[in-house]
Amino acid sequence: MSVFEKKGANPETLAQMALKDEKMLQEAFDGVLSKNDVVRQNSFQTLNFLSDKHPNSVYGRWDFFANLIRKGNSFHKYIAVWIIANLTRADPDNKLEKIFDAYYGLLGDKSVIPAVHVAAKSGIIALAKPELQSQITNRLLDIDNTVQRHKDLVKSGAIEAFDAYFEQSKDQTRIIEFVKAQLNCESPKTRKMAKEFLEKWNKK
Repeated sequence: MSVFEKKGANPETLAQMALKDEKMLQEAFDGVLSKNDVVRQNSFQTLNFLSDKHPNSVYGRWDFFANLIRKGNSFHKYIAVWIIANLTRADPDNKLEKIFDAYYGLLGDKSVIPAVHVAAKSGIIALAKPELQSQITNRLLDIDNTVQRHKDLVKSGAIEAFDAYFEQSKDQTRIIEFVKAQLNCESPKTRKMAKEFLEKWNKK
C-alpha cells in the first residue's frame, strides 16, 4: 500500500520523505492526477507543502502545473493555482509572467473552484512580485466582466488578496471603491469580508 493511500497522512511527513526520495516525489506528481480522492489529496498536500517550504524541489516541474491550468479539470486547476502561487516566491526565470493571462483567465472558468482560488491566492503573488501588483489588481477589479457565473463569491477571494497587499498597493482608492460595492452583493461571505476589510483599514 502506498503511503499516499493512507487517510489522514501528515503532509509534512510525506513531503520530508519525498525530499529524500525522487521516486516518492514522482509518485506525488502522479498522484495528483489519480482518480482516488485520498491519493489525490495527499499528493496535492505534499506538493503544496514542498512548493511553500522547499520551492526549489518542485520549481523544475513548473510546466507540469502550467499544463494543468490550461488542460486540467477543475480540481487539477485548483492544485496548479495553489502551487504556482507558492512558487512565485522563488521564480528566478519569471515563469509566471509567461502564463499570466492563462492563470488569470481562470477567473472566468466554468467552475467557481479555480476562479475563487485564483482570486484568493493573488495576495501571495502580489507580495512576491510587487511589479505585477497593478496588473493583478486590474484583473481582480474586472471580475464583473468575466463569464464566471458566481462572480459575487469570487469577489470574496479578491478581497482576501487585497487585504494581503493593500498597504503596498498604489491602487488603494480603487480597491476601497470595489470593496464598498460588495457590502450589498448577493454572497453573504463576500459581504462579511467586505465589512471586515473596511473596518480593518478604517475606511468605513
